[in-house]
Amino acid sequence: MSRESYEFLGLDESATTEEIERRYRELKAKYDEEKWQDGEAGNAAARKLERLNAAYEEIMDERRTASAPRAQAEAAESPKPDAFEEVSSAIRSGDLVRAQQLLDAFNERNAEWHYLQSVVFYKKNWMNESKKQLEIALQMDGSNEKYRTAYEKLKARADYNTQTGGAPNTDPNIGPDPNAGQMGGNWCSTCASMCYTYLCVNCLFNMCCYGCR
Repeated sequence: MSRESYEFLGLDESATTEEIERRYRELKAKYDEEKWQDGEAGNAAARKLERLNAAYEEIMDERRTASAPRAQAEAAESPKPDAFEEVSSAIRSGDLVRAQQLLDAFNERNAEWHYLQSVVFYKKNWMNESKKQLEIALQMDGSNEKYRTAYEKLKARADYNTQTGGAPNTDPNIGPDPNAGQMGGNWCSTCASMCYTYLCVNCLFNMCCYGCR
């Protein structure tokens, strides 16, 4: 039946929706004018107008039905901004289990997904895994300043751990281990610089999710 409808409009099934709508408007204007003619000519135009409306509705209904599954599939595959915000909210509240469950539920994993996964790994103190996820995010969106800054800070921390072997500070010239929460002592400039790096990384990953979309 739809093939006959296309033929009535003078089109074939390869016509675009815009072409169909344009042709419909042209014929509708034509038959609207002709239906006011006297005698059989007016009656014929009225019947054609009725047939035109039916053909147009049939074609458009068929196209809407055909496009619905595709649209639903695309919607399911594309992460929504509010879905990322839900992950960010779970991270901010410290519910890493929930955050990971939400991330695992995504079908499509874009740069922002890998960035958020990096944050979860960081919160778990899985530094190598966090760094790898940031690298993937940068490969997918190298111009993103948020990803690049996070990566540089995380890399600085990794370099510090490599240099120190991850051991507490015991050098009396440096002072107490800054991670022990003690007070007093005179830190050298190198130690202060490294501690500042720790602070930057922690602040970055604690606050970054407020800017996630």
